[in-house]
Amino acid sequence: MKHRGRHRRRRRGQALRATLAGTALALTAAATLISTSQATGSGSPGGLTALGTASRTAPLRLHEKPVDLDTLDRLTKNMGGNVGVDGVLGSADRTMRDEAGCSSAERAALPVEPTATRAYCWDEGDERTRQWQPRSVTTSGDADDDGHWGEHRVILAGWTHRDRQAAAPTRDRGLARVAFVDATDPRALRYSWVLLVAPRDGGRDFEPVRSALDGMVWYQDKLIVTGAHGSGLLVFDMHRILRAGVDSGAVGRVSGGYSAGGYRYVLPAVDAYEPAGGTCTRRGGRTPCFASLSLDRSSAPDSLVAAERPAAGSERTRVWRYAYSTAAYRTGLLADSRGRVDAVEAYESKAAGVSGVLAHTPRGARGAQWYLGQAPEVPTRHGSIWRQTEDGAEAATCTADRSHACWGLRTGSLSYWQETGEVWTLTRAAGRRALYAVPLSAVAGSLE
Repeated sequence: MKHRGRHRRRRRGQALRATLAGTALALTAAATLISTSQATGSGSPGGLTALGTASRTAPLRLHEKPVDLDTLDRLTKNMGGNVGVDGVLGSADRTMRDEAGCSSAERAALPVEPTATRAYCWDEGDERTRQWQPRSVTTSGDADDDGHWGEHRVILAGWTHRDRQAAAPTRDRGLARVAFVDATDPRALRYSWVLLVAPRDGGRDFEPVRSALDGMVWYQDKLIVTGAHGSGLLVFDMHRILRAGVDSGAVGRVSGGYSAGGYRYVLPAVDAYEPAGGTCTRRGGRTPCFASLSLDRSSAPDSLVAAERPAAGSERTRVWRYAYSTAAYRTGLLADSRGRVDAVEAYESKAAGVSGVLAHTPRGARGAQWYLGQAPEVPTRHGSIWRQTEDGAEAATCTADRSHACWGLRTGSLSYWQETGEVWTLTRAAGRRALYAVPLSAVAGSLE
């Protein structure tokens, strides 16, 4: 994708990276360092184990099932055509609070070491809605290497409806919505909601997508998210954002047009990747349930990185990657062979409770370094972030209590904005929800 002002933005990006590098050095000095060799009894997951044989990587295989193009075109035409990311951002009606405007509880959910260089909290009306929970993040830094989509810097945050206290399933339970955040001005972030839907009746109608949204990656013009219960992946086209003209509680076609349950915009699914081995299960099955996604621009070609939600009682977690297609007619889709998508690299980790995963190969390194966000055994404590290779694992130790609980409180997926060098994630505990960034150099520096 070509953007006007790319070179000017790159110069600004270089200046920003220099500023972040200076910040990273200061943050690095604040952290107490620890390596695997020092971590006796610390719960270190140790090194990654490669899944080198075809029989061990076969359960990671996916089959592609695209939505019929005529169905998509009919729905797009019926709803008045693509609104576009710019249209959504132009009507952003919610304001994010910067760190100074966050409550003490929200600030307490931020990482201890290294500290966040940027942090924001959601509109207070959304923060009070306990049934909705933020779980995943991706950015225009994933979508395009210059960090922009058109003239905007954009952050997408995936939320799911999690009303666990209701005696019976509610109409909204499992619904998935995405916050489109205009982050062009870092001092004034604003956002608007888009509901994820699936076309039906040949494009004459649609229904809500139900997904935990544990993982989400925006690459080129496609948004890939984890499917219902982590079984497979769903794909959305950013050129097919549609406006719902009727404001009602219904989702789909209604008298007078289309409604999205009170939201103004919908994003219909255009493709899906289903596990070749059938629906995933957390009862010891070989087919993994997806728990987290991220983009790796340091691989060749660019790749989608994934981690599983392991079976109950399992102490091992698989992490792997799929290559993106380099074909011009398959922008934003995974590389396939007649509808089949195979993992190109896969490992097993002894890290349990993984909530986020990144893979990144530093310049001159022999292979990728894998960063795993790990939830603590005690839900009220902060999490940890480990860097793993086949040689071992490293994590920072908090200065105050000598533990590894230095990362955010109940964090979601991880996203690396390559142009600025920042790792983005979010916290999801009710009353303590925050969106924040930490330079990857600061994370890496605290581990060495």
